[in-house]
Amino acid sequence: MAKKNKSPKLKIIPLGGLGEIGKNLTVLEYEDDIIVVDLGSIFPREDMPGVDLVIPDISYLEKNQQKIRGYFFTHGHEDHIGAVPYILRKIPAPMYGTRLTLALCEHKLKEHRLTGVAPLNEVEPGDVVSAGAFKVEFVRVNHSIAGACALAITTPVGVVFHTGDFKVDYTPLAGQPIDLGRIAEIGNQGVLALMADSTNVERPGYTMSEKKVAQTFRNLFEKATGRVIIAMFASNVYRIQSVIESSVEYGRKVCLIGRSMVNVSRVSMQLGYLKIPEGSLITVDELDRYPDDKITVVTTGSQGEPMSGLSRMAFAEHRKMELRESDMVILSASPIPGNEKSISRVINQLFRIGCNVIYESLAEVHVSGHARQEELKLIHTLLRPKFFIPVHGEYRHLHHHAELAKLLGMPEDNVVIAEIGDVIELDQNKLDVTGVVPNGSVLIDGLGVGDVGAVVLRDRKHLAEDGLLIVVMGVDHDLGTVVSGPDIISRGFVYMREADELIDGAREAATRAIEAFGPIDSSEWSHLKNDVRDSVQRYIYDTIKRNPMIMPIIVEI
Repeated sequence: MAKKNKSPKLKIIPLGGLGEIGKNLTVLEYEDDIIVVDLGSIFPREDMPGVDLVIPDISYLEKNQQKIRGYFFTHGHEDHIGAVPYILRKIPAPMYGTRLTLALCEHKLKEHRLTGVAPLNEVEPGDVVSAGAFKVEFVRVNHSIAGACALAITTPVGVVFHTGDFKVDYTPLAGQPIDLGRIAEIGNQGVLALMADSTNVERPGYTMSEKKVAQTFRNLFEKATGRVIIAMFASNVYRIQSVIESSVEYGRKVCLIGRSMVNVSRVSMQLGYLKIPEGSLITVDELDRYPDDKITVVTTGSQGEPMSGLSRMAFAEHRKMELRESDMVILSASPIPGNEKSISRVINQLFRIGCNVIYESLAEVHVSGHARQEELKLIHTLLRPKFFIPVHGEYRHLHHHAELAKLLGMPEDNVVIAEIGDVIELDQNKLDVTGVVPNGSVLIDGLGVGDVGAVVLRDRKHLAEDGLLIVVMGVDHDLGTVVSGPDIISRGFVYMREADELIDGAREAATRAIEAFGPIDSSEWSHLKNDVRDSVQRYIYDTIKRNPMIMPIIVEI
């Protein structure tokens, strides 16, 4: 028994995807071998101005990169592959995934000029990949993208089953239903730990089949008298296919708008996942050649993203297409938590234009790709794991999923609600959180990776909320005296022509600080800047109770 306690344990380290929807990345480590499940990104929060993308902190992987045997992908959504180019640039390793998943990863790598940086190994459901101490089996599941798989990971201490994102769809639009038979077999062979999708755990019952949405589309197309504009996730290839089939049935041409929509559709057509009859697809430049009742537009923007196709159309910012009253606009998605305001803003604008707007609460134009309570119970019951770690969800989702597992008979000590960075150690007898590794978020701004930190974000928020006052003064190099200025420049604070008195007062406050300082040696410039900043800050706050950013600048003359 003592010998057993000394034997190595499996470490499971989530570096993203817990307490949030997105940024999924899970590390499994056994002695000198590491495999990584998914490399996801997440949209920036509202309090991250100027940030384009957020990815996990991979300091732990960089420190242990010699142990990494491969990256294993459950499917091709951004929250599971969005960080691929940023992480592969630093830590190349073999990649494993189904056909569409790897094609989307490869497209990202090409965009970042990283072709050939790591081997891309295509797998099919049922394939088993050996990677160091691990054997990873890909198990077919249903989701809102082709090629989604769960992973049955055989480790030296037992099998860890990672569901990825999934639902149980007995009548999928394309492909086969979830492989419940194989999942049951794995359960009969014994599962040490289950890591399961928690996104829809608060919702009772079953998630509707994608076929329901296809029928709704046909009904809406039958009623439409003008153009039909449908906003959805570019990666939902099955739904794009059903829109194309309804369009063809009612004699409409299809136009794809939005960079990601065009890119994903092109890749899907090349691989045969998306079948568009010849002559059915038109470009945005060809829209005016056809009557409105012969046009369908499929675009991005179901989450109200400011730069997406639908948002730019709604606010008359799109260069080639403008919405009109006769249009039927369908939002075929549900809000990702945090995006509700953006979506509401776009919907309101669409109604203001006079469009016929259809969204989830009005018609069945969206079904989730995630399992509800009864489907989760089915997977738990088939697998009968000894330990359970809820993943993929905000904290409340993880909590509810843990409670569901206990309801099904899981002992409380066998369930762990982990945080990002937790080191979960387990063997056949025990599951414990034993430590924490470096973790957090890395912000992507343009081509900059990680160069926007807390201080830069704080400054951006300060500038956005309060504006900027620049105090410029010229200092004589030899005499150490101010020979010009101080001059005040304002940006985003007040309109200077209408605030002469305030600006004059700020100038006087700066002058008082300069005069009190006396002769200025270049080594003391930082002290003078602080005095000027404090003096102007006090004056502005006492006068109008505002705190703009004050930036003193000394020009040597």
